[in-house]
Parts: sequence; structure tokens; C-alpha cells
Amino acid sequence: MTPWEPVIGLEVHAQLSTASKLFCACSTAFGATANAHTCEVCLGMPGALPVLNRRAVELAVRAALALGCDVRERSQWSRKNYFYPDLPKGYQISQFDKPLAIGGGLDFASDGAWRSVRLCRIHMEEDAGKSIHDAAVAGTRSLVDFNRGGTPLIEIVSEPCLHSAVDAAAYMKALRQVLRHLEVCDGNLEEGSLRCDANVSLRPAGSATLGTRTELKNINSFRFVREAIEFEIARQGQALDAGEAVVQETRLWDADARVTRSMRSKEEAHDYRYFPDPDLADLVLDPNEVERWRAALPELPAAKLTRYQHAFGLSEYDARQLCLDARVAAFFEAALATHHNAKALANWIQNEVLRQDAPDLSPAYARQIAELVALIDDGTISGKIAKEVFTELSAQGPSPKEIVKRRGLTQVTDSDALGAAVATVVAAHPEAVVAYRSGKTNVAGFLVGQVMKATGGKANPKQVSALVIAALSTGRHE
Repeated sequence: MTPWEPVIGLEVHAQLSTASKLFCACSTAFGATANAHTCEVCLGMPGALPVLNRRAVELAVRAALALGCDVRERSQWSRKNYFYPDLPKGYQISQFDKPLAIGGGLDFASDGAWRSVRLCRIHMEEDAGKSIHDAAVAGTRSLVDFNRGGTPLIEIVSEPCLHSAVDAAAYMKALRQVLRHLEVCDGNLEEGSLRCDANVSLRPAGSATLGTRTELKNINSFRFVREAIEFEIARQGQALDAGEAVVQETRLWDADARVTRSMRSKEEAHDYRYFPDPDLADLVLDPNEVERWRAALPELPAAKLTRYQHAFGLSEYDARQLCLDARVAAFFEAALATHHNAKALANWIQNEVLRQDAPDLSPAYARQIAELVALIDDGTISGKIAKEVFTELSAQGPSPKEIVKRRGLTQVTDSDALGAAVATVVAAHPEAVVAYRSGKTNVAGFLVGQVMKATGGKANPKQVSALVIAALSTGRHE
């Protein structure tokens, strides 16, 4: 059997976070009644003329700049002609031979190693509508909802340089993270805001010649990206091993059956009969404005990840968790501006804040969390008491200091008081003393817990532990 090498390229479609569509004023809000967000322009009525959304252009350029692309001063709108019920004009306004940006790339982590993807191009286009074949909704018919039609997209086309389904899914995750940090796309896969087509082919290992590819259409989850590509690699490999030719075609991923199914023969560019859109002038960018957009780019996740590890001493895992969402990273940094214990703040954010059903990620709440951690660090309260205080915290509520004062939760650190509590607990558990003398030193932890219980959790646990050990050690040598 010939060892086959998979070659994978992704075409990621990202819906731009604009309030209105690419060429009309209709809303892009998700979840409206079917066909409520439509007008003469996005429905392709005769005589309706498109007007370009300036904000969509800015967001597309921001994405291209962040991904290291060469943004072209002049790009061109083309009509991509094909018939499908969800395309009311009979063509899609897209960009063909003169796209918005070319080149670029993205570094990402996958399976414990760093990988790089080279980009071919980024172009802008309008989305199509949505066909509905669900029998529970449409019965024996198919319905079309045009609300999504005309929504601004960028298509981020990679070179065929990925070689595993795991890497493909990891790349898409990393790309989503970048787009969300840029606030270019919300990345909601379940709403279709981010989806991809995967081009998959096999070639003999070591060969530089690409094999015949199939295109897997409209995959909208990271798991489905991995599973669909893995299935297609296996399917093509079996065909090649049997001496069969792989047919160039478009296939759909059936998530229920977990198989790819043939959809149609794969089109080439000439099948779409591209030509410049006569209703739209070329898109010409002001170089000065492009540079202003470049200067306003935020720190990207990869750079933030490195900074969090080097500047704050965080582990790669903790840094990566904080960088997954731009809002979480901003929350962490807002907290860090108030209190500088990065590791403790990272732990509290991950283990407490983000475990809430709908965490408040406002700067005001970040300052509350930072003040709470500061109270632990300066010995005012214990970690256990801090969790009690945490349940009362809110951005607009009393500060942690006020809650501690009102409830009398200040940590007991007086040596005499703690010594008396330890002596009482040790005297009440002579069996623990005997066990400790016989070498079972773990009973010290039990006694520390009893002291903490007796003091309502207000005792300083480090002091209690030291006093318990001292008391047991003294008794051991008597």
C-alpha cells in the first residue's frame, strides 16, 4: 500500500460584524422572523442598485492587516454567476481576479507544536440566503430565508499547506480567535457567522504534485471540520489503494451519519462566468486611512500569549486560557492594573469568575476581584473566606473590604488566640497525637481542619499549620 500524504486547504467564510448588509441598509441581526430583513437590493429586484458599506471595508482591511496580507489599493467587484434558490439575483457579488488582499499567514499551536499556514488571499463578498429542508418546518417542501442574503463576508483562503485534520481544526480555532480579538467577526459557529469549505487531496508521500481534490462545503464546527476531513482522507485513501481514481467534486458532511456525500461536480472559475460588476466602481483605498487602521490594531492572541508568559510568569496553559477570548484578556488586565499578583488573579478568573453562568467581565468587576485577591495576599482573609465574600461581589455592590468589615470576616492572626485554639483541639483528639507519634504525620492536616472549623474559617491557615506541628512535635519528644 502506498503511503499517502493528505494536503488540505481551508476557505473560511467570516461574517463581518456590521449592523447592516454589504450593499443595503437591511439589518444583519440574527434570529429575526424569516425574510424580515430584506429589501429590493438584497432580494435582487430589477433596477435596485447596491451601495457599499464602508464599515464592512474597514473590518475586512483590519483582518487582512492583522494576518500580514498585502492590502491592495485597488480591488474589483465581480459577479459570480450560478443558479441556486437562495441566490435571488442569480449571481453573487464577490471579488475574483482583483481581491482585497493577497498573501499573509497565521502561526498556531496544534498537537503540542507550532504550525504555520500561508494564505493565498482574502476577498470580500455577500452571503447567500439560507435554504431550509427540515421536514418539521418545511414539510415536503424546501423554504428559503433571505435574511442572511447580502450579509458582508470575508473569505480567507489558505494555501494547500495543511497535512492533518487536527491541524486544520486547530488553524480554524486560531483564526476565529484572531477575528474575535479584532472584533471583525463574532465567530458564532452555531449561527453560521464562521464556517469553512475544506479542500482535501492525497498524494504519494514525498511527492510535490497535488492529487485530485474534493471540496467539503459549509462545515460549521471545529469537531465537524476534523471529522469530515478525517473521513475524506480515509475515503480517498481506500479508493487510491484499490486503484480507483478520485473524482473532483463537491461533497457535504452528514454529521448524523458521519460521512461525506457527493453533492455536485466541482466547478471551476470559468463555470461561474465571472465579470466585473457594472453597478459597482472599483474599491479604491486611501493609503493614509489604511495606515490609521493598521496603527489601531489590537495586540493579537499569539503576542499576548507570549507576553503573559514572559512578563507575568504565567504557565502556557493559564496564558492560553486567558487569551482565548478578548473580553477575558481585557478583564485580566483590568484586574492586574489594580493588584499585581498575576498568577493569583489568573487562578481566580479561571476557577471562579469564568465558572459563573453569565460572568460579568466589566472593568468594575475586575477591580472587585483584584481587591479580593489583595485581601488574601495581605493576610486580611483566608482563601476559604474569600470564596464566601466572592458570592456577594458585584460590579455595583460593596467592595470586598466593606463586605469583610460588615460581616466580621477578618482573619485571626493573633498568636495567643490561635495557640489557645490549637491547644484545645489537640487536647480533644488524643488519638491523633498518638497517631502522629507513631509516624502518621498526615493527621496534622486533620487537626488543622478542626482548628479552622472551630474558628469559623477565620484563622490564618499557615499559622495554624505551624502551631499544630509545633504542638505535636513537642508532644512527640516528651
